[in-house]
Amino acid sequence: MNRRNHVTLLAGGMLLLMLLFLLNISLGSVAIGPVQILKGIFFSDWEKVSFEQIVINYRLPKAFVAVIAGLGLSLSGLQMQTFFRNPLAGPYVLGISAGAGFGVAILILAGALLGFGMGAIHPWSLALAGTLGAGLILSLVSVVAWRVKDSMTLLIVGIMFGAAVSSIISVLSYFSGAETLKLFTIWSMGSLGSLDWLQVAVLGASVFLGILPVLFSIRSFNALLLGESYAKSMGVNTKKLRWWMIGSTGLMAGAITAFCGPIAFVGIAVPHLARMIWKSADHRVLIPASGLVGAALLLICDSIAQLPGLAESLPINAVTSLIGAPIVIGLVLRRNFSKEF
Repeated sequence: MNRRNHVTLLAGGMLLLMLLFLLNISLGSVAIGPVQILKGIFFSDWEKVSFEQIVINYRLPKAFVAVIAGLGLSLSGLQMQTFFRNPLAGPYVLGISAGAGFGVAILILAGALLGFGMGAIHPWSLALAGTLGAGLILSLVSVVAWRVKDSMTLLIVGIMFGAAVSSIISVLSYFSGAETLKLFTIWSMGSLGSLDWLQVAVLGASVFLGILPVLFSIRSFNALLLGESYAKSMGVNTKKLRWWMIGSTGLMAGAITAFCGPIAFVGIAVPHLARMIWKSADHRVLIPASGLVGAALLLICDSIAQLPGLAESLPINAVTSLIGAPIVIGLVLRRNFSKEF
């Protein structure tokens, strides 16, 4: 596929993303037409005062969170797959998701066991606990990255850190009461709709900072497609790239997990979808393409999660798993990973 076709697909993807964004805001327990939403947002002409409250204070932040989270997880997954040359690597292979879950488990489960009241649990404290937990695991992985040279060893150690932390969470869950266990389970299902505008801004800033190293590493990622030895022969400082990659992925995936809970399969499936649609392994194409597909996919999943006529919605993690798992299984059955890595 030539450059013109790539640009055309990207432009079409942007248009589709805007339509999905508008559709996502329209769906929910209260039906609000797209025209009414556009009139309200751009001309402050709301049919009902309640519509303004619903759109501005709930649906619009949720849609922005879907775009930000989809973008961040997709680019994190793309980095992991390229650096480790592993088609099933995702943003959570370094144990970041488990670390965030560990922080939240300490706040909710261990806090209850130590006698702390439920009043200490609110969105900001959950986000802070998740960030600290993800930061702890990221620090341990960074120490290992400084001591080992083999990227595969780093991958295995990250997975083992995640497994160890998950076992601690299981022990805490076993000794927890029904109320706190339910609260932690709900967090682990993921949610895009629990953030206010300030939290959306903090999440967006974190993902933006995490994207910057990705943009400055495009040539290095392209060189890695032919192996780490070839990349070194082309002048790529793979040790420095490893640090950039760990920091970037940790910041994006850690912030998203801290604010939204773990969101499965987006980071694994989306880079492969982008490769299939754009028919390219060039990261100059894949980075914007993966970002677009990730944002669009999470908007679609969130739209599916909205149950018309009901106040409740499905857990976003359940929907992403139902959609993402068949995609990954299909990719495995195609057995064409060797062409992509």
